[in-house]
Amino acid sequence: MSRRAMEQPRRITDSFPRRRGPGRPPGRLKDKNKKDKDKDKVKVKVRDSPRAPSQPPLDPALLEMLRRFDLSWEYGPCTGITRLQRWERAQELGLSPPGTIRDALLEHRDNPDVTYSLWHEYEL
Repeated sequence: MSRRAMEQPRRITDSFPRRRGPGRPPGRLKDKNKKDKDKDKVKVKVRDSPRAPSQPPLDPALLEMLRRFDLSWEYGPCTGITRLQRWERAQELGLSPPGTIRDALLEHRDNPDVTYSLWHEYEL
């Protein structure tokens, strides 16, 4: 058997130098307790979205349809506006967005999970 066959397979990460944190001796893993403490330090900036206290659960097929609408770039960007504003803009530009999307948006107008796009909760 050749020496190459006996070696472990190379990974893409093998070609990059490994970084060691300050005060960490080589070959030692991070302390699990320290890892939990680091999670507390990391804060993700998330916008507060108004949530109605007693919203009925939405149909997963409806949420999937809206997600696909958000991910479809043929109707333009969706950040910074509501899904209905995006639909209306696409209609004005002659892009023919699906009418079922508009119907669903008007039907669930008071539900923020329907009104806002996937990226609404993230800071721009």
